[in-house]
Amino acid sequence: MITSFAAARQRVLAVLGSLSMYRLVLFALIALAVIAFVLSLAGVIVSPTPVELVASFLVLAAVISVVDAVAQRILRLPWRIESSLVTALILLFVLRPGLEPSALFGLAIAGAVASVSKYLIAWRGRHIFNPAAFGAAVVSILGAFGAFDWLGTSSSWWVGTPVLTIPVAVLGLAVLWRTEKVRVVLVFLLVAVVTSVVRQAVQAAQFDIGFDALTALQFALLQSPFLFLGAFMLSEPLTLPPRRRQQFAVAAVVGILAGWPISVAGLFTLGQERALLIGNLVAFAFALRGSVRLVLERREFVTPTAQELTFRARGRVRFLPGQYLELDVPHHRPDARGTRREFSIVSAPADLPTLRIAYKNGDQKHPSSYKRALAAAEPGATFAVTGTWGDFILPRGDHPVLMVAAGIGVTPFVSQLRQLQATGQHRDVVLVYVAAEAAELAFREELAATGVRTVVFTRDEPVDLPAHWTWARGARLDAESLERAVADLGTRHAFISGPPRLIADLAPALQKARSLTTDAFAGY
Repeated sequence: MITSFAAARQRVLAVLGSLSMYRLVLFALIALAVIAFVLSLAGVIVSPTPVELVASFLVLAAVISVVDAVAQRILRLPWRIESSLVTALILLFVLRPGLEPSALFGLAIAGAVASVSKYLIAWRGRHIFNPAAFGAAVVSILGAFGAFDWLGTSSSWWVGTPVLTIPVAVLGLAVLWRTEKVRVVLVFLLVAVVTSVVRQAVQAAQFDIGFDALTALQFALLQSPFLFLGAFMLSEPLTLPPRRRQQFAVAAVVGILAGWPISVAGLFTLGQERALLIGNLVAFAFALRGSVRLVLERREFVTPTAQELTFRARGRVRFLPGQYLELDVPHHRPDARGTRREFSIVSAPADLPTLRIAYKNGDQKHPSSYKRALAAAEPGATFAVTGTWGDFILPRGDHPVLMVAAGIGVTPFVSQLRQLQATGQHRDVVLVYVAAEAAELAFREELAATGVRTVVFTRDEPVDLPAHWTWARGARLDAESLERAVADLGTRHAFISGPPRLIADLAPALQKARSLTTDAFAGY
């Protein structure tokens, strides 16, 4: 059962990987807005009305787009309409829509504040708070004071209605699978729901009224915005810390505060969006990640179809071997994948300030707009890195390790093995390296220099293999051949980096390892 689920997950990820994270979130929110509009039109959702939904969205989208465009022009940044629309749609579900001038004005203020926060409340180019949560919190807090009680909107989280539970869950799951934040949001939901049920029980005891645990549970799941908050706001990578255990801690903090709102001076509560903002501060404290500039020094082909880019870092770069970075390459008319991509880091921390990434050329007839822009970059070009993330990290200690790499998926292993070599550490490591043909085996010299035992799966026999490398004699890498090549697989911590479909095919064998860590990539 576990094996089939892992295989199905990787196949779904392969499909979702054809869209950038930003486009996927945008399309999911648009689909949710259309569903809400239809339900409102049919009278299933009484409030907001269809007209209120349309008018509120138009105001939010217009204001946020204009403010973003002006700010990004001043800062000489590329304008991303996807980001503006995502913020507008989230605020549409968080704030109370309306038609009155005061309501529309309040929505406009929330949108403007949300947009401005991305540029003013930032650290080295990275916004600290979730913009939509910040805009909603400011308007709600202002509305709690007499001088601003004329504002016609505030946080209502009307998305937390039973009829939208299934659409939010399905669309949210697609986003979380793409961003690999399913477990993080599950921790948040568990903590929030349990906290909410306990709060209801305590309140029932205080007021000496009956308490039904099932009713309390249904309320927490079906009549609260926890699902939407977790899937579309908490999961935002830019406001999460880099390591998964840190993300779990942030999720727990937000869950407690969202499940048990705290009253401030009897005027407003620290619930929902305010809970997320506090979680953003906790995440910021975990890792003060700043924007780093990389200057391209050279490019070279490491295989006939893969290139390596060598940069010099301007600014402090912190990463662990096996982690990845997100590289922003602004260009005109970006396609559906957008202007940012994730790359595993080839170089080791010991190599800094030199930093290397590699990528496969892929489809030469119909390359993505991003790939065309990256291919056109000349030495001296400067790019922004928003941070380093990932838990594709070797376990501590001297436990035996199995590394399975497909093609250019070998990059995180090069970083890990180079770092072990640079620091004089010795580990029992077996590398299984699969490629379409021998010419596609990248970084052969660097890998050979580490002395790691390597099993090569290619159709043709590689020439001049190092003494500690063996060829699988043209066998196809599948679950059975992997077990034959690594007889002691059950004693090893397995790490696999490759396309989701390969990970799905190897799942029956890899599930027998002591542990399994995957680093799937869907290409671009």
